Amino acid sequence: MSEGSTRSDDSPQPGFASIQDSSERSRRIQRRVMRVAFAALHTARQGREVLRRLRGGPHVVDFFHQVDDAYSELALQAVAELRERYDIVFRFHLVGQADKFFAPEPEMLAEYARRDCALVAPHYGLSFPKGANRPNAELVGRVEALLTDLRSDSRFIEVGLEAGRALWAGDVEALDKLSERVPSADAATVREALESGSRTRAKRRHYSGAMFSYAGEWFWGVDRLHHLERRLIELGASSAGKKNTIRFDRPPLDAGETQNDARLRLEMFPSLRSPYTAMIFDRTVRLAESVDIPLELSPVMPMVMRGVPAPGAKGIYIMTDALREAKHIGAPFGDMHDPIGSPVLRGFSLWPFARDQGRGAQYLSSFLSAAFAEGRSTGTDEGLRFVVERAGLDWQEAAPFLDREEWRDELEANRQTMYEELGAWGVPSYRLSGSDGEPDLCVWGQDRLWLVAAEIKRRLA
Repeated sequence: MSEGSTRSDDSPQPGFASIQDSSERSRRIQRRVMRVAFAALHTARQGREVLRRLRGGPHVVDFFHQVDDAYSELALQAVAELRERYDIVFRFHLVGQADKFFAPEPEMLAEYARRDCALVAPHYGLSFPKGANRPNAELVGRVEALLTDLRSDSRFIEVGLEAGRALWAGDVEALDKLSERVPSADAATVREALESGSRTRAKRRHYSGAMFSYAGEWFWGVDRLHHLERRLIELGASSAGKKNTIRFDRPPLDAGETQNDARLRLEMFPSLRSPYTAMIFDRTVRLAESVDIPLELSPVMPMVMRGVPAPGAKGIYIMTDALREAKHIGAPFGDMHDPIGSPVLRGFSLWPFARDQGRGAQYLSSFLSAAFAEGRSTGTDEGLRFVVERAGLDWQEAAPFLDREEWRDELEANRQTMYEELGAWGVPSYRLSGSDGEPDLCVWGQDRLWLVAAEIKRRLA
């Protein structure tokens, strides 16, 4: 998961950043608090495991299933295999769509999810139909009714998978046959089940479907199951006779060895206040260089500085997830001096200069490293000078560009391109194009760079 949705209108929000600004003192305090919070995560894990063992309880994983969510469909397929590989007990919850406060673009998200799942599923040995349409609301209700009374029943998986295949295929006949074997709950009971699942999710400070919860930690969809599996293996929860191997490990970052020869072009949409951008930026640059693919950088304003709300629960999940993801890929991350507000604005004011000097990638890398890995202030002249000079640029030449406004139109144009042409709204997003008329590959998230690499390898083969 990466930085989330944007506004449904196309108007820039030039004055919003000031609302999000903070004093340097506040940023330093926030930095210290976050460092303590990150350090406490491991301790909290250990404490929960001690309590579980003292009580003699099983390893319990809660799964929050949203019937009309493509990511939930993939995740439920994974549940069937996880149950066989680990000594765990699943508890199932039905939930509806996230509140618009957490997902301001629900229809756009749902459409993107369907495309994304069709691309991702084969790489995990799962299935999702290409070109799937939005599932019919009546059919969604029927599936929810079939599953409501099975939430405490192992048949939830079997029925859920069969119903899911029928739902996403629009196969009314298959649902009819399933309904003959499985009783359906009445509308009031279904409504209470959905409300109960949403309450439980909110109480545990989350908001999305396709979520796994284990011992106080959240894992989103198939993409984060490798973290859950590693934790279960560390705790000795593998089933008897099962090897300690990760079933849903993330595919490798492998673009092959064939050089591009001017066939492909890669575009990246980064931001200066995105933890996910920060951890994957240098990897993206190295990937493009490894196969000689030109990398076009199209930066956009941070989501919250475009007027998109960032609820506390969402912010907490993003930062803890980012820390976990960065650690997994070995990216420096975690000592954050939040650049929101004026540091971002001043940082972007130097972007045209850095780009025109042929050092755009180096400049963005330097800024992101300073803000998210080194705990440096990027809002002061001193901090920006460090960023600029580390990028191989001259501070005296750069300084006249500080606080100019010319960059705003460019970033807004980039946002509109990302939104309208890629069907994405968060960062980092990628577009791979230029292969003999094949459609562009457009994906969102640092956890899709492996998919970009796989597609490069396929197209260059």
